[in-house]
Amino acid sequence: MIMIILMAVTVYPFWFSLVSSLNSGKDLLRGPVFLLPRDFTFASWRAVLADPAILRATWITASRTVIVTVISIVYTAMFAYAFSRSYLKMKRFYVILGFASMYFHGGLIPSFLLMNWLGLYDNYMVYILPSLFGGFYNVIIFNANYKGIPDSLFESAKMDGASEYRIFFQIVFPLSKPVLAALSVFTAVGIWNDYGTTLFFTQSPRLQTLQYVILKLIQSNRAVENMMSSLDSSNFSVAQMISSSKTQGVVSAHTIELAAMVLASLPMIILYPFAQRFFVKGVLLGSVKE
Repeated sequence: MIMIILMAVTVYPFWFSLVSSLNSGKDLLRGPVFLLPRDFTFASWRAVLADPAILRATWITASRTVIVTVISIVYTAMFAYAFSRSYLKMKRFYVILGFASMYFHGGLIPSFLLMNWLGLYDNYMVYILPSLFGGFYNVIIFNANYKGIPDSLFESAKMDGASEYRIFFQIVFPLSKPVLAALSVFTAVGIWNDYGTTLFFTQSPRLQTLQYVILKLIQSNRAVENMMSSLDSSNFSVAQMISSSKTQGVVSAHTIELAAMVLASLPMIILYPFAQRFFVKGVLLGSVKE
């Protein structure tokens, strides 16, 4: 019963957004819908999918997520493999540098100056290059996974003349599928939901990500609502005119906002079930010694 309640609490906000986005905006003025749409229509979804700005933002977000996830996981896994070897030179320096990066950050202004100096400001590569290293926390998880691989396997591979790259890609990488799948999902979710990079390091409308476009939709909707509330007491006719222009017919700003939010959530919801079987083993790997 407790799990059913928790599941309902978790799933219902998404379901509420979905059924509201499939309801006409004019009908929502009567009150919210809770289980099924009262006046079913795909008008809001058609409006969202026909908007070139949202489609372009979806493409930017999807391409960025795929590129960063793949390269970041491989790159971080390679670094973690080198870090896990006892014969790595200057290992203490990498430990200090890695743990320092977990607790200290340069801040927004130095990051902005750095991106501008590197020529990445308002450039698509600002979504790629700064995110290629997955962070030292992921290195720690990878390191715990690599230590679970028997040393005799590495010794036999080296006796057969295998290089470090061959050992990594043909032995270590295939044996690390659980942790690779878990960290890939976590990385993809973080990149997909990121809007700060767009907010601080871009200004071109052609580089806006989906989450940033949704943020602008929500802010514009709230701005209209604040204007209406401030005019209610002073000029009722003006407030009524804004209300009628905001929600007129089957499509409204609120239903557009909900449809865009559901659209942005769907890829990650679809992704989770495929990687779920790797989560427990991948995340808890190295926490229990046999």
